[in-house]
Amino acid sequence: MFANSDAVYQWLCSFINLERGLGGRPPAGGKRDSAASAEEHFRLDRMRLLAEIAGNPERSAPVIHIAGSKGKGSVCAMTSAVLEAAGKRPGRYLSPHVLDWRERVCLGGACFSEETYTKAGNELYDLYRDYRSLASGFRGEATFFELITLFFFLCSRNARCDCVVLETGLGGRLDATNIVDPLVTVISAIEKEHTEYLGNSVEKIAEEKAGIIKRRKPLVLAEQTEAALDVFLKKAAEREAPLVYLPRAAAVENPRSGENGAAFFLRFTGPEFAGLSADYSLGVPGTVYPKNAALALLAAKTAFPDLSADAARSGLAAFRLPARFEALDAGTGRPFIADGAHTPQSAALCAETFAGLYGSGGILLFGCARGKDAEGMAEALLPYFSAVIVTSPGTFRESDPEEAYGAFCRKASALPGASRPPVDLAVDTKDAFEKTVRTAAEKKLPVLVCGSFYLAGETIRLARQSRI
Repeated sequence: MFANSDAVYQWLCSFINLERGLGGRPPAGGKRDSAASAEEHFRLDRMRLLAEIAGNPERSAPVIHIAGSKGKGSVCAMTSAVLEAAGKRPGRYLSPHVLDWRERVCLGGACFSEETYTKAGNELYDLYRDYRSLASGFRGEATFFELITLFFFLCSRNARCDCVVLETGLGGRLDATNIVDPLVTVISAIEKEHTEYLGNSVEKIAEEKAGIIKRRKPLVLAEQTEAALDVFLKKAAEREAPLVYLPRAAAVENPRSGENGAAFFLRFTGPEFAGLSADYSLGVPGTVYPKNAALALLAAKTAFPDLSADAARSGLAAFRLPARFEALDAGTGRPFIADGAHTPQSAALCAETFAGLYGSGGILLFGCARGKDAEGMAEALLPYFSAVIVTSPGTFRESDPEEAYGAFCRKASALPGASRPPVDLAVDTKDAFEKTVRTAAEKKLPVLVCGSFYLAGETIRLARQSRI
């Protein structure tokens, strides 16, 4: 059926019905019922049936399962890199992809072989026909995310991975990945996101993320707000899950950050982690990544107690992911950085790192998916920039650039006149990129692109095309 991995992906894309907006178009004359739509589309019974037909490939290797609002992708990739440096064969699953869809479905930090992708794709195609004949009692078609998740499990089983590092897609409780029985669960920091599906408060979002916590399986938890922490402590106690809380288990000391990356000392407490206390380095700058590195090491060491500090150091040094403060050559003669930050706190940390390296007063190119906190990101970002261009983050996710533009205009109008940056709207992503490049070159200003991994990916592609 499928001759190569691209053919597999084209078939999978025919099922895209969630990432462009749940439930398709809203009813005529009214708004979509988001809660009902989410409950209809996020259904683990579908995923469990698919996995059962496939012979439950999610059980073929021990799993580290990761959820959270921000940083979960880098924690996933760091954990995988460390395990790979320790001599393991980790299957690594994360989303979204930035440049190549195979970034989602990897063997460590590299792609699986073409043979692995095509074999798993043909298996999936055949078993989906069986699923269709058995699923008459299940509401709705299988989703893109459900099928690509099962595809990952098939790839990992076929490639004989000896462990799996698995990132949730959206939420946790009803996420397609939540059919696993993991060695360890990990939850990164929580912020308000996807409020139309997960709830409009930090507590409700934390409840959804806490759905991955399993009975008597350790929970490795990033530093949280008091509201989110209360939810996680209660859920961990209910499920008798041993808790490893980052602020009590590790500390980042002597952090140094420059254009080429970050260096820091991680001090771990407790006899089970003390052997990991050492100097570390990462190829990405910023204050947030050392904390993500600490969370990844706590997860890896909890799952595999024989992990050494040498493997931890070499794994973190090898960590790379697209759109994590990635420097681009856009022809402006000044720094041009693309980052996937898409929550207020992550955007603020990204802007702080950017301003610390290149000064305030640069240009911001911003776009976000519908449902993200554009108001919060606007408030966090505006003080650092002298001009803002708002655009669409591409076409893969449903977005409303006019709404984001309005959020930036409202927040800008509240600033003192002298520090109020002009805000422009250029809905077409290519037009916005070209306008940003022209302005940056003319004014000799640095550029930060953020708000969405999809926007970062589009920007990286456009920058590469412009230099050919």
